[in-house]
Amino acid sequence: MNRRARGARTALTALAATLLLGACTAPQAAPPAAPLASPAAPLPAGGPTPPGTLLVADSGADTVTFVDPVRGSVAAVRVGRAPYGLAVGADGRAWVATAEGVAVVDTRTRTRQALVPYRTATGPVGDGEYRGGGMGIALSPDGARAYVGVNVPGAKGVLEVLDTATARVTATVPVGRRPFDVDVAPDGSEVYVTGHDSFDVTAVTAGELRPRRIEVAPYGTEGGLGSWLKPHYTAVRPADGMLLLPFEGERLAVVDPRTGRTTVEPMTADTHQHGVSLAPDGRLLVVGTGAVEPGAGKGPSLTVRSPDGAERVYPLSGPHEDVTVSRDAATAYVTGGFTRDGGWDGITVVDLATGESRRLAAGSRPLGIAVL
Repeated sequence: MNRRARGARTALTALAATLLLGACTAPQAAPPAAPLASPAAPLPAGGPTPPGTLLVADSGADTVTFVDPVRGSVAAVRVGRAPYGLAVGADGRAWVATAEGVAVVDTRTRTRQALVPYRTATGPVGDGEYRGGGMGIALSPDGARAYVGVNVPGAKGVLEVLDTATARVTATVPVGRRPFDVDVAPDGSEVYVTGHDSFDVTAVTAGELRPRRIEVAPYGTEGGLGSWLKPHYTAVRPADGMLLLPFEGERLAVVDPRTGRTTVEPMTADTHQHGVSLAPDGRLLVVGTGAVEPGAGKGPSLTVRSPDGAERVYPLSGPHEDVTVSRDAATAYVTGGFTRDGGWDGITVVDLATGESRRLAAGSRPLGIAVL
C-alpha cells in the first residue's frame, strides 16, 4: 500500500474525531533516552550571554531557555504562555511567538522588554498544538519588521506585521489555516506563510501586503483537515528563492513562488517530517518525527540533504520538532518538544560528519530554536 493510500485510509477512519483539530500525526513511544549531560552553571544575573549559546522556546511552559550547547540550560526568561517559534535579530533582540502575544527579549541581558498583544482575536489563551496565538515568526532582512503567523482555532490564520522600532502591530493579512512557519525572501520582498491545514503557502508582498495562495499538496488534499499529508515547515533557498517543503521522507516539494509551480524531488527517510533548516554550506536538514501508524514509515530521524540531492539519514531517539545548525555547519541542534505526544524536555545534538548524537537537557518541550 503506498503512502497516499495509507493516508486516505487514516483520514477516513480518523476524520470524525479530528475534523476540527486537523491532527498531523499519531502519538509515538520514544525509545529510552540516552544519558543527559551534567547541568551547566547558571549565567550570572546581568552578565553578557556568551556567543554560541542556544535559545529555545519552551512550549510546555511560559519561558525561553538559554542553553549551553555542551552542558544544558543556563538561564530562563518568562515571555508568555506556550511559546512556539522565535527569531533573533542582529541587534540581539529575540521575537517570540506565544499564545498571549509576541515577546521581545534582549538576549544579551536576558530580560523581557515587551509583550505585544495580537490584534487578532484568538479565543482563550491555551496550550498544545491547537492553541490560538502565534506560531511561525520571522524578521525582515533589515530587522525593521517582524512577521508572525497567528493561529485562529476553527478559522483561517492571520499574518501580523510588527514594527520592531515601536514594538507595535501595524497590519494584518489573511493567510492559511494553522500557520506553522513564516519565512522571508532573501531580498525581503515577500513573506511566505506555511498553512498546515490548508495545504498551502501564502506569499505576501512586503510592501503592499497583497496575499496570494500557492497550493502545496504533492499527495493531493484528500482527507482535508483529517489528512496528515500536509506541509509543516519551509526553507527558502538563498541562491534562487525557491521554497523547499519536505513530505513524509518521500517527496521534497520545490516551489517557485513567482509562478506557483511545484516540482517534486525524491527523498529517502520514509518518515513523517516537520522542522527544516538550511546550513550555511547549503545542506538542507529535515526532522523526521517517526511513523504515523504501524507500517506507514520508519522511525524518527534527521535527514541531511546535499544540494545535489544526496541524503544521509541519521536516526534519532524519539520524536523531535525543529532544527538549527551551528555557525560552522558542523553540528545540528534538534528540539525535542514535538507538537504532538511523545516530546521531551531537551535537545539532541548531532555531529553532522558522523551522525553521532547526544541528548542535552534544555527547557520544557522546546520547539523553536536559534543560535545566538
